[in-house]
Amino acid sequence: MQLFTTMKQTERIEQMEQMLNQVNNAAHQLEAALDQYEQAQEAVKALEDYYGSDEWKKDFADDEAGRLPQDLKRGVLSEDGAWNALALCRELNERMKEIIETTQQLTQ
Repeated sequence: MQLFTTMKQTERIEQMEQMLNQVNNAAHQLEAALDQYEQAQEAVKALEDYYGSDEWKKDFADDEAGRLPQDLKRGVLSEDGAWNALALCRELNERMKEIIETTQQLTQ
């Protein structure tokens, strides 16, 4: 990005200041999101272990048979709910790897 060499000094500084703010804001938001995502990894592992297990199958069957309380939240028993959440985590993990590769190439 060598455009800034043809700009007036004050314009260049103003533009770089805006970019600094953009980078800082994005980095702080990502840091907070990564902290939250990292803390959720035990829950991801537990959900992976539960989904499709004998316990999940029994819970699913009991729900289908009407043996669970009607007011019980049961999104985890929907086949798509857990599958979609776990698939999103896999996609995010792959995306983070791709971002790392791209940023490493940009900074070399």
